[in-house]
Formats: sequence, C-alpha cells, structure tokens
Amino acid sequence: MRAMDTTLAPTTSAPVTNLVTTARRVERLVAGQPTSDGAGVKLTRVLTQPLQRRLDPFLMLDAFGSDTPGDYIAGFPDHPHRGFETITYMLAGRMRHRDSAGNEGLLDDGAVQWMTAGRGVIHSELPEQTEGRMEGFQLWLNLAGADKMQPPAYRDIPSAQIPEFTAPGVRVRVIAGDSHGVAGAVQRPRTAPVYLDIHLDAGATFAQPLPAGHNAFVYVYRGAVAVGDTAVPVQRMAVLANDAAADGVVITAGDTPARALLIAGAPLGEPIAQYGPFVMNTREELMQAVEDFQAGRLA
Repeated sequence: MRAMDTTLAPTTSAPVTNLVTTARRVERLVAGQPTSDGAGVKLTRVLTQPLQRRLDPFLMLDAFGSDTPGDYIAGFPDHPHRGFETITYMLAGRMRHRDSAGNEGLLDDGAVQWMTAGRGVIHSELPEQTEGRMEGFQLWLNLAGADKMQPPAYRDIPSAQIPEFTAPGVRVRVIAGDSHGVAGAVQRPRTAPVYLDIHLDAGATFAQPLPAGHNAFVYVYRGAVAVGDTAVPVQRMAVLANDAAADGVVITAGDTPARALLIAGAPLGEPIAQYGPFVMNTREELMQAVEDFQAGRLA
C-alpha cells in the first residue's frame, strides 16, 4: 500500500461572482432505481444504461448509503473491469481496495478513489467496518476507443487533498475539472470532466460556468435546490438541457442547507457496447474482453 500524502489541498475563498449569463434549464428529473450489486450491497442506480447516450461520456452513477451493516457488509468481492474509469467518492465509511495490478488502498471519509480500468483489471472493494454509516457514490466515466486498452492505473485522493472553493454560504469540493479558478484533484483532457460536490447554506446560490458542448447533470443528496426555475428535491437527478447559448448552471438551496453533485463532461460520440463490467465500442471487442477474462489475461 502506498504511503499517504498528507499535503493539504488548496482552498480559495472569494465572493461568488455570477460568471453565468445564460443558465441551462432542466430538461427532466430522474428518480434512481433501487437495486443491489456486488455481494448484495443495497444502492440506488441514478444514471442507468438508457441514459448513457444522453449523458455521454458518463455510463453509470450509483448512490449508496445505509446505517444498517447488512446493507453493505459483504461489499464487492473480486470482479473485472475493462474500457472505462471508476470514480468512488466516500462521504462516510471505510472501504479497502485491492486489485490485480498490485494496488491497495483504504478509502475513508471524504476521500476519492480514481481507477482507470483500461485494458483490464480485477479488483475488490470491501468494507472495513462492521457498524455505523457507509455512504458515497460511484461514477463510471467512459474511455475513448483509442484509450480503452491503456494500462490500468489507480490513485487514492485523501480528503485533505481535494481542493476547495469557498464563498459566503458556499463550499465546493473540486474533484475534477475546475471551479472559479480552483483546479480539481483530477484532470482528463479528452473528456474534460467536471465533478463538484457543492455544499450550500439555506438560500445560498452557486453559479458554475460549463462549456456548451458538455453533457451535464445535478444530483441532490441533501435538502432541496432550484436549478434555474426548476425545483429539484432530494434524491433526484436533474439532466441539464444542451443549449448552445447557455454558458453554465445556477443552483440555489431552499429553506434548509443542501448538498448536490454537479457532473459534466465532453461527449465522446462513439458507439457504446456494454456487457456487465466491460464497456467497449463493438460486440467483437466485448467478446474479446470476456475471453481474456476467462483466460486470465486481465492485469
């Protein structure tokens, strides 16, 4: 296991100037689907397979959260991936990662794990707690066809290393991309993802510029917000409309504090072929992925 880097991430504090002149509207609201995965972990699948083309380059978003150990204790034993990246953001709890490339790390409160499956990796994600709350998110980010067979990679980002932007009534954890001049912990030039965890006091407003070509959504996980003129209640995803004239999004908390994820990225515009934990461009590539896994040729 690599040594933990205790370097503190930068924090910028400044007034929130409205850098958005034409805000995106909400195209639709989506309620997640309760399901289970791994060895029976209960979760809500917010971004489902039918939305993959609409929200390209994002393939899936799962939200998990429970105070009942039976809902999470079995975790996610060894399973393979190929062709995309997984981003796990832990709000509360302790999860141990091990993979076939020799990486190991502990994900705990406020930390992020960014794993590039690339040409293939087998990993496990197992709780290191027997009581208490486990809560967080896992996002799947697609890789371009030219990048799908790159070597696997893995990075742990402790909570203290996630940069933050702060302003009166607003705190933004910048996991990827940038916000108001604060560069996120991760940058990806091809898909240019923006991943923000936005904390708002009651009635506070936050404006985030976004490239017009990015697909984007907001997921509310505490309280309630308004995105433009649309009320978005807790546990709802607001898919943001694509409008060439819009230059960002404006989010305002309701009468109580709120927290929401803002996720956006440049679409790849490539075919998506998925079979469980493998995401490629063609059926033939999927068959090869399955054959490589069965033959023990993943990393």
